Amino acid sequence: MSNDNPLHIAVIGSGGAAMAAALKAAERGARVTLIERDTIGGTCVNVGCVPSKIMIRAAHVAHLRKESTFDGGVSAKPPLVDRERLLQQQQARVQELREAKYERILRDHSAITVLNGEARFADANSLTVKLTEGGEQTVRFDRAFIGTGARPAVPPITGLAKTPYLTSTSALALDTLPERLIVIGAGFVALELAQAFARLGSEVTVLARSRLLSGEDPAIGEQMEIAFQREGIEVVNQAQTSRVEYTDDEFKVDIKVGTLRADQLLVATGRAPNTESLNLEGVGVETMRGAIQVDEYLQTTVPGIYAAGDCTDQPEFVYVAAAGGSRAAINMTGGEATLDLSAMPSVMFTDPQVATVGLTEAEAFKQGINADTRCLALENVPRALVNFDTGGFIKMVAESDSGRLLGVQAVAGEAGELIQTAVMALRSGMAVQEIGNELFPYLTMVEGLKLCAQTFTKDVRQLSCCAG
Repeated sequence: MSNDNPLHIAVIGSGGAAMAAALKAAERGARVTLIERDTIGGTCVNVGCVPSKIMIRAAHVAHLRKESTFDGGVSAKPPLVDRERLLQQQQARVQELREAKYERILRDHSAITVLNGEARFADANSLTVKLTEGGEQTVRFDRAFIGTGARPAVPPITGLAKTPYLTSTSALALDTLPERLIVIGAGFVALELAQAFARLGSEVTVLARSRLLSGEDPAIGEQMEIAFQREGIEVVNQAQTSRVEYTDDEFKVDIKVGTLRADQLLVATGRAPNTESLNLEGVGVETMRGAIQVDEYLQTTVPGIYAAGDCTDQPEFVYVAAAGGSRAAINMTGGEATLDLSAMPSVMFTDPQVATVGLTEAEAFKQGINADTRCLALENVPRALVNFDTGGFIKMVAESDSGRLLGVQAVAGEAGELIQTAVMALRSGMAVQEIGNELFPYLTMVEGLKLCAQTFTKDVRQLSCCAG
């Protein structure tokens, strides 16, 4: 397309994937119409990553003021928590980031037009937009990008729909702290919020359908259960919730071992793609359980229509969504870019944190790879020792013959900070022997990667503090 008649791309959504797609497409000379039916910015900045990490950080501070590993020498006192004021601080930062990183950028970008309304495919080259202010508008496009994200999923538990249960969205907006909270779910979101509420003062019970973090290496869930029990968070494994009732301002939750009661019930059992109102089936875009199927170039089953982020079958992380949106835009404007998820990090912001990348031992075995593993307890990591906080581990998976790193799983206070080093090592094809020979700064948690790598060939307990 010439500059006089630029490629027109319709972008549905305004979250991480959609914004990345819109900005990259405009950068590459396209004219963009961005359509948003709700709040600009999508999940991450408004009701996901940003507010949750603010709440988690506040809870961490509250916890340290009440209890720490240095209480023998530093006095501790349970803090007074004003949830209403914390919420005001949280939402002020959310609004600030939404304005700076989304609204202002869109408002000032000459190549991007924003339409407020709900989009629906009329055919493979046009959308019908039901405008928020009333009326409809037809948007014809050369290419379309779907970045509509996802919402909290609601499990089919008898009675649940008739109760005022919380989702992650509404839980983050609570201006009071429940005295008793039950959390149904055992994944990242469930455990992050469970610990945050517990540290701010709620009595918390977590109901896991099987066990904590059942999709991860079993050692991770076991370590997190120990950490939760130490903080007084009750964990009920193999808890199949059969019924929920709400009477007299109290939730009653039936599980196999009996009935549990609480002031609030948080349901955090996954997310559902926001795709049902798009008429995808009508234009031939294939989905599976609502998730849009995309190829390695982020194209759907309909040529010219692309998608990325939580509305697709990709991993539900905002950095994956943004990377997918950017690459989709390159492909929509004549390029050829793929999204390589072979070294994708994941982080759970509990305390200790959980961070992983690459293959677990079980996944390597399933793929027919002959692998060796080593698991280093944090009591062997100097940073953890001087923190007096040795609950956790770093585990490495390596190819037996070559020593090539295949994966890392870590449970540690700063696991989220060390995992990117593992990502780069994995991406570079490094062997554990090479990692063990690298220079790592002493008294950092990331030094644990070096020590874990060294355990493939030596007993690190016999080394001096900073032996190379």
